[in-house]
Amino acid sequence: MRKILVANRGEIALRIMKSIREMGLRSVAIYSVADANAPFVKYADESVCIGGPASSDSYLRMDKILDVCKELQVDGIHPGYGFLSENAEFARMVKENGITFIGPSPEAMEIMGDKLSAKAAVKEYNIPMVPGTDEAIEDIPEAKKIAKTIGYPILIKASAGGGGKGMRVVEKEEDFEEQMNLAINEAVSAFGNGAVFIERYVGSPRHIEIQVMADSHGNVVPIFERECSIQRRHQKVIEEAPSSVLTPEMRKEMGEKACDVARACDYTGAGTVEFLLDENHNFFFLEMNTRLQVEHPVTEMISGIDLVQEQIRVAEGKALSFKQEDLKINGHAIEVRVYAEDPANNFLPDIGLLKTYSPPTGLGVRVDDGFEEGMEIPIYYDPMISKLIVHGKDRQDAINKMIAAIEDYEIIGIETTLPFCKYVMKHEAFVSGNFDTHFVNNHFSPEKLETTLDDDLLEAASIIGAIFVEKQSANKKEYKAEEPKVWRNNRGF
Repeated sequence: MRKILVANRGEIALRIMKSIREMGLRSVAIYSVADANAPFVKYADESVCIGGPASSDSYLRMDKILDVCKELQVDGIHPGYGFLSENAEFARMVKENGITFIGPSPEAMEIMGDKLSAKAAVKEYNIPMVPGTDEAIEDIPEAKKIAKTIGYPILIKASAGGGGKGMRVVEKEEDFEEQMNLAINEAVSAFGNGAVFIERYVGSPRHIEIQVMADSHGNVVPIFERECSIQRRHQKVIEEAPSSVLTPEMRKEMGEKACDVARACDYTGAGTVEFLLDENHNFFFLEMNTRLQVEHPVTEMISGIDLVQEQIRVAEGKALSFKQEDLKINGHAIEVRVYAEDPANNFLPDIGLLKTYSPPTGLGVRVDDGFEEGMEIPIYYDPMISKLIVHGKDRQDAINKMIAAIEDYEIIGIETTLPFCKYVMKHEAFVSGNFDTHFVNNHFSPEKLETTLDDDLLEAASIIGAIFVEKQSANKKEYKAEEPKVWRNNRGF
């Protein structure tokens, strides 16, 4: 391949283009009217406006994207994540037009895109799964009997679901029918598919995922795990690698099972196999994401592998550039997602102008972003501004680096999740590694964020006071009042 179109926007489009350039290839950006001045548009070798601000008029227009590919003689398409990245129809259209799709086959997407078909595919590989139904539920009285056999509480899940949509926890039998109908209606609304199934509810789970890479030569390699248990509304906010709870034996076993999941659908490229880990450290297959993950940088930081470049090589038909025995965990990495959301107001999205935007820098600090100072946060897309990633020699070093990086990250004009992420970094449950997916419900409330801010202000005042006293003492005879300085950072002063 010589020219690759990135069918995406924002920080992930820019991140992919940087790897494309490092490989000596050319990149093509497609963009909506709302993104005309975005950094990824300026960075690309060629850029084409594809439509209006709404995704349905731009980033989801398969026909227009393929027209641009033909016009500019594009060899390959990288879909990033979101939008068309897991759309089997698009992957098939790309292939039919003689263009390389940088991702798995349409067939693999279809198998793993539906939780029930994924369960069926992995069955012969003896993959551990949460007890539950293997088929969509149609008969509610029969489903009630199954739920009773499994034991309450149970979880109703949409077969085509994701992001917590079409998911309902049922604590007792008398609530089953109502929650079932709510789950079906939500699934139809979100995915156009009302199929749901039930499984035992894992009460205190950790969300552990394994990064896999597979080529067309039969090689499938796990690239360690990521811990993704800090979530709000069933969506991840903080990720780290490796997990603080996996033993080498568990890591090996989960890695082997993740590779079997990939083999079950003849997978090629980068994919992520997600597991639930219960309080007794039993793990269960959850789903497979057939694309690059938002949190892929933490894996890159501890492995030294550029996953995007590896995706491109595999799409070109090459074998993986590494073997399992070549890999070793180097230190610890943490990623926080910087969303334009107000954590003090139930994480509601916030829009507006980035009056000040100054990301942190330094050894072991990486910022994948898609905005510049003076830009507006658009209302049309996901509210993520950036991903802040740090790499340390060990977990505590990474936590310390993340706290410092958050304090150095200056964003004025909108509310962000940075104060929440700093709160998590300092919380005893996170520091000790003793947490699960219920961290927000169990440990966080808006007033705690205000208390943290007050503590930081007191600490800052104490430091400034000590400096002032020391300066007065050193300059007793020639003291002269100075003009006040204005400091701005995430300590709140």
